[in-house]
Amino acid sequence: MYDTVIIGSGPAGYTAGIYLSRSGLKNRLITGYAEGGQLTTTTLVENYPGFEKGVDGNELVAAMSRQAQSFGTEMTFARVEKIEGDVSPFTLHLDTGELVKARTVILATGSTAKYLGIDGENETIGKGVSACATCDGFFYKNRKVIVVGGGDVAMEEALFLTKFASKVILVHRREQLRASDIMVKRAKANPKIHWKLGYLPEKVHSNETGMTGLDIKSAVTGETETIEASGLFVAIGHQPNTDFVKDYIRLDSAGYIKTQPGSSKTSRAGIFAAGDVQDPKYQQAVTSAGSGAVAALDAAEFIYQF
Repeated sequence: MYDTVIIGSGPAGYTAGIYLSRSGLKNRLITGYAEGGQLTTTTLVENYPGFEKGVDGNELVAAMSRQAQSFGTEMTFARVEKIEGDVSPFTLHLDTGELVKARTVILATGSTAKYLGIDGENETIGKGVSACATCDGFFYKNRKVIVVGGGDVAMEEALFLTKFASKVILVHRREQLRASDIMVKRAKANPKIHWKLGYLPEKVHSNETGMTGLDIKSAVTGETETIEASGLFVAIGHQPNTDFVKDYIRLDSAGYIKTQPGSSKTSRAGIFAAGDVQDPKYQQAVTSAGSGAVAALDAAEFIYQF
């Protein structure tokens, strides 16, 4: 029996493990098969405190993992298929066939950025293709970049990128944008943002140094053209990794775990959530780490009640 089982690796999960182990609580972290989360797709993280020259995303999460293990967190490379139990203790079913019992559970499974699924995209993620302007925009100083999307997030990403890029081209498959009027007005008022509405992304071009351009096709004429650019920011949303608990705890309309205001508590006592899986807005490494600490403290408080 574990005091806490953490489901999901990355800043939220590893931070929870660090806090729980230092509190003397027996805990185990089930990494999932995308160990390290979205940080592993970022080559250099420059906005995480404590690294004045930045740190490689893979190195950062690896260091977090080692730190948690050094205090006593057990690591298991597996996936949780379901959780059983109306009240504590809970039983977790791993895809290895193992059953794990825990007094509390922290869900830190994160969210997965939605990508376009076009030719050349997958092999260029982290080498020109990104789903986070806040994370990677700094690397595109005085360079031309493309944003794909038509909602508020796309407008926000485009506006943010104008702080660094020489030119931002916004590509959207429809002539009409889904974004709010105020966000569209702000974007259209910025002279650095240029528009390609009614175009479909077709193929990412790259060489040994990274992305070089994007093929787009007119939804009206079917004609294809190539935009030369160093970066492509895909802003079509994220998908929270909550399928395995969708009938177990309360989710919002987009599939994110609903937590009580000011805490990590979910709709089921003894089950807590941390990181991007419960945060559709910020989705930053530092906010995920902070919420991991909150979840660990909430779980410890729950355990000490008994």
